[in-house]
Amino acid sequence: MGKKKKQTISTTLRYILILLFCIPMIFPLLWMFTTALKDNAAVFKVPPQIIPKEFHWENFTKGVAKLNFGRQFMISMGVSVISCIGQVCSCMSVGYALARLKFKGKKLWFYLIIGSMMIPGMVTVIPVFRFWTKIGAYGTLWPMIIPAFLGAPFQTFLARQFMTTIPKAYDDAARIDGANRLQILTRIIAPMSKPLMTVIAIQSFQGAWNNYMTPLLYVISKPEKWPLSLGIGRMTSSTYGTQWNLFMAADILYLLPVLIIFFFCQDYFMEGLGSMNNTGVK
Repeated sequence: MGKKKKQTISTTLRYILILLFCIPMIFPLLWMFTTALKDNAAVFKVPPQIIPKEFHWENFTKGVAKLNFGRQFMISMGVSVISCIGQVCSCMSVGYALARLKFKGKKLWFYLIIGSMMIPGMVTVIPVFRFWTKIGAYGTLWPMIIPAFLGAPFQTFLARQFMTTIPKAYDDAARIDGANRLQILTRIIAPMSKPLMTVIAIQSFQGAWNNYMTPLLYVISKPEKWPLSLGIGRMTSSTYGTQWNLFMAADILYLLPVLIIFFFCQDYFMEGLGSMNNTGVK
């Protein structure tokens, strides 16, 4: 058997194996989409219909009609974009300080940041809720926005690890030319860290977009301030039962922004994750 033929067989087997592993991940999305196109009675048929006999495209408009979709979408988008900007700026700043500055207690701060990743989020719910309530932020969007400007432990760790791979000769050269620390970060380190910033931006946007617990705690009594995640979630709490076909249709529209962002940024995202294992400079 020739070398080219062996290579073709190996490549074919590899793609078949990848396809087999993809099926369990693709099937839930396929089931969601086909459920969104069924009438409500067909959703509960046994045996289940994977492909509906009739396609009810009007379910998407009906699902949107059950929500204040436009307002909730804009709230979610605004909170997610602002949180994304805040987290990129804060994590890059702290990561730069931990990676490239010398100050007392640097290792202690780094260990505290790493250690905070081990604290379950549920442990801090009550004290954080009491804090926001005492300062009068209950019923507002601030508890969903301000924490992003205070950094995130994992993303800060990524920023620190990435920046340690960039030679400090760049900083020294910039300092000789009269640049201050902020100029070095924004004009030299940040352009070299585009893959890192892409990873942080995608993760922070996705986290803010999918955040359900925080709005449930702080704006549940203010329907006019609900983000889309809370609006979609409340569709399943109807007194008269859930119309799963309309719920799935609305849920697909809810997933679209994250899917679109990841689809167009996946190359940068994978490049960023890959470069964490190598070096910050190509």
